Amino acid sequence: MMTMSQGSSDLRALRLSRETPAHTSSGYAMLLVVLLAVVAIGGGLAVTASGARLLGVLIMATSLLIGLFVLGGFYFLQPNQAAAILLFGDYRGTDRTAGLRWCLPWLTRTKISTRVHNVTSERLKVNDLRGNPIEIASNVVFRVTDTAQALYDVDDYNKFVFVQIESAVRAIGARYPYDDIEHQETTLRGNADVVSEELKAELQDRVAVAGITIDECRLTHLAYAQEIAQAMLRRQQAEAVIAARQKLVTGAVTMVESALQMLSEKQVVELDDERRAAMVSNLMVVLCSERDTQPVVNTGTLYQ
Repeated sequence: MMTMSQGSSDLRALRLSRETPAHTSSGYAMLLVVLLAVVAIGGGLAVTASGARLLGVLIMATSLLIGLFVLGGFYFLQPNQAAAILLFGDYRGTDRTAGLRWCLPWLTRTKISTRVHNVTSERLKVNDLRGNPIEIASNVVFRVTDTAQALYDVDDYNKFVFVQIESAVRAIGARYPYDDIEHQETTLRGNADVVSEELKAELQDRVAVAGITIDECRLTHLAYAQEIAQAMLRRQQAEAVIAARQKLVTGAVTMVESALQMLSEKQVVELDDERRAAMVSNLMVVLCSERDTQPVVNTGTLYQ
């Protein structure tokens, strides 16, 4: 069984690559060398024509070799683009300077974009904290910040990030309930900002091995799965009705209590228990009824 120290050692072995600046040169200075080589070839032709054929051929051959050598080291870099330099498979640094660049011809250049990438995941079916199947998707904005890790610590950093996005979305989706009618829990629907920040932190931890920085995460789709969508809609409607009824009853009781207290304090009328009960009943019917109530005029007394 692998121990904790062995696992940490293996993880560190995967993160040996670290970006370092490469020792490269501006291509414009080396372009001057190519022009001088061309001039030297022309001079060699002139020397050959003057009769010193061997010297002329030597000058042209040397100039041609120098020119070809220099030409083999040119490469271009666009803004927000980098080139990882390898010497026979050994990482020698990364060049991030845009423009015409030059390095020794036997050095291998692998270009990589450091621009912002925007990825929208597919709609995934996940069981939330309460076991309800939901559909969830997210949009992730990321960029490469360590080119050495992105190129040499993972096989394909784009595919790696996409798979980790799916894994992180599934993990976050199962960590919270879809909704909470009582608003006492953090939910996917009601706390989108909190969930997005946690998704960002979860995903950042997963893709750090690839030298990736997550700039933003946002949920782009959130809904119950089709097979339970209608049932959950009816449940939400029932919960909303119950919540509304509870608030309505609470408010009615408060109003009735206030009315009885004011009548008693101002001595408008003396109410015995039976009259008090009748007034409470009438007020509750008026306040809690869904339809307009019709007044009933009592021409007798309460006890008749």
